[in-house]
Amino acid sequence: MECTPLNYFRSYKDHRMKRKQVHKLDTIIAITLAAIICGAESWYDIAEFGKQKKDWLSRFLDLSGGVPSHDTFNRFFSMADSAALENCFREWIS
Repeated sequence: MECTPLNYFRSYKDHRMKRKQVHKLDTIIAITLAAIICGAESWYDIAEFGKQKKDWLSRFLDLSGGVPSHDTFNRFFSMADSAALENCFREWIS
């Protein structure tokens, strides 16, 4: 199995309703991580990063639903299980 940061987030249970999912969990998490590493400080910054790096991101992410909007990032993370996400992140950085 290829060792990528996203592998550490596979155990996270997606809290969203299946029928309303336009963007894959991997897409939301990967764009967020990459954007923050590159200096993003807001949901607007993260969405803008995704738009600017769309060609690069589409090489390894499913962007068939487009790049998530700032509202999508905000909704996803405001409803997320922060403790579970923190555990995934801690596993990755360790």
